Amino acid sequence: MSPGQSTVSQSLHVPLSHNRNYRLLWISQVLSGFGLSATVLAFPLLVLALTGSAAASGLVLGAITTAQLIAGLPAGALADRWDRKTIMLTCEAIQMVAAATLVAALWWNMVPIPYLIAVGAVMGICGALFRPAEDAYLPRVVPPEQLSTAIALNAARGSVAQLSGTTAGGFLFAAGRFVPFLADAVAHGAACVLLLFLRVPAREARPAPNRHLGREILTGLRWVWAHQHIRVTALCAVVLNLFISAFFLIVIVVLKTRGMPSGQIGIIAAMLGVGGLLGAVAASRLTRVLSPYASIITVFWGLSALTLAAAFVDSGWLFGALFAAMALLPPTANTTIVTRQLLLTPDDLRGRQSSVLGIVTGVAGALGPVLGGLLASALPGNHAVLVCAVGVAAVAVVATLSPTLRNFPRQPVVTGSITETSSAPMTDQHDGVRKGD
Repeated sequence: MSPGQSTVSQSLHVPLSHNRNYRLLWISQVLSGFGLSATVLAFPLLVLALTGSAAASGLVLGAITTAQLIAGLPAGALADRWDRKTIMLTCEAIQMVAAATLVAALWWNMVPIPYLIAVGAVMGICGALFRPAEDAYLPRVVPPEQLSTAIALNAARGSVAQLSGTTAGGFLFAAGRFVPFLADAVAHGAACVLLLFLRVPAREARPAPNRHLGREILTGLRWVWAHQHIRVTALCAVVLNLFISAFFLIVIVVLKTRGMPSGQIGIIAAMLGVGGLLGAVAASRLTRVLSPYASIITVFWGLSALTLAAAFVDSGWLFGALFAAMALLPPTANTTIVTRQLLLTPDDLRGRQSSVLGIVTGVAGALGPVLGGLLASALPGNHAVLVCAVGVAAVAVVATLSPTLRNFPRQPVVTGSITETSSAPMTDQHDGVRKGD
């Protein structure tokens, strides 16, 4: 029996609330996410206080996203090559040090903008490395039967961290410019300590071939493209994210042009986090009630209807209710899809699979606001919203008619130390000797 099999067999009847490793991982990332959310809010406030330049604020925040996108594909290959626990520990430690140096720089009043951009880039690179490492690590922390519940709880974890961190970030910055970054350093330090106590058996050792990072990245890209379930859901998600991201920016522009105070807009936007949290809490139960096809199609048509309704809404608070409803829907479908993807993908390719999909959705999320800005500039607000609604509806039609989504399997077949299905082709698993996770 392999180490991975031993972990699964010993954990079958242990609820996640009693799974020590999962609790450590979950709590560590609530803390880390809290610190990151507080910092992301504090960064533009700091740059505006130092320079008064909104463009400079955009450069600092853009450095985070740009670094994540650039580092994404290599990060996935490295997550499959290196010890994943070590990657997670190193990322938390580096972010702790980066935040601590920023606290020191603020204390001594020496904070040039290029330094802030560099800190943002470090945060982005660490995020790009951490995500595929954690995604690939998770199936070794929980058994396949509990993976969908763990993914749903991780989504709730992200919403909790974002809501609390974003809310606290403004108050912390008001207490002192360095305070949110100090909180970030402490949060990452605490997360690092918790991750030290993770105990998961090592992956099986494999003969070490000559490695080439580029070939490993291409193997991951080929794996994602060769699997129809992964390819189709990813393509649908890209187009959906593009129009939904554009829609959110258009709504903010519309509310601002109507004279709504920024504080009220912030509260309305926070409803996304509330809806996301409620949706994540309900996701693990709904995935057991709804078929995969029903959970996915409900999201597409629900978002289509809500986006269309927004074109005829005048009240800011109704926009907030729409935001909450829109965020309520996706966690169930995401849980279904991500569970399937992780169980379908061999352990040696999970980091690359995660990074490829992260890059694809990240690009859509980055281009969406650009599209939203162009639509808001060229069309009246309601008309721009209608364009987004038409785009979402078109994706919903394609998803509804897709035989791949209609036949999306409910339960993968667990065989051996990895989970496969009868349709999964053999892949090139050539990533060498592993250290223990």
